[in-house]
Amino acid sequence: MRIKQIVIVAIASAAILGSVVSASAHHAFAAEFDANKPVHFTGSVTRMEWVNPHAWIHVDVKNPDGTVVNWAIEAGTPNVLYRRGFTKESLQPGTVVVVDGYQAKDGSHRCNGRDLTLPDGRNLFLGSSGTGAPYESQVNGEKK
Repeated sequence: MRIKQIVIVAIASAAILGSVVSASAHHAFAAEFDANKPVHFTGSVTRMEWVNPHAWIHVDVKNPDGTVVNWAIEAGTPNVLYRRGFTKESLQPGTVVVVDGYQAKDGSHRCNGRDLTLPDGRNLFLGSSGTGAPYESQVNGEKK
């Protein structure tokens, strides 16, 4: 009987520790991205990772010199994106998109996505509320 109790406590402790480690992996916007480094680019989707705590969209961007750079765009959680009408099938490889966001502090080709514009002109808000990321509201088509 005593061994069963020890095993149950060990399993419960491992589950709690696992959830704490997972929660600590989540970060605030300001920890990784720079609000003073906005990015705006057009590229072709190479893949989409529909994972928690953030979905990631990978896009090939052609530079003026002809070289191609792959950008990783952090989006909100899959649940948040789904509630906005976004699904795993929304971005197929080859889809050309326009991305607005904020570059990573380390200068790498990663950004926190704010908006994504699809070829048909639909604009999708990629961010999640409360992250600390800036968001420019639009009034009469003008950014504030």
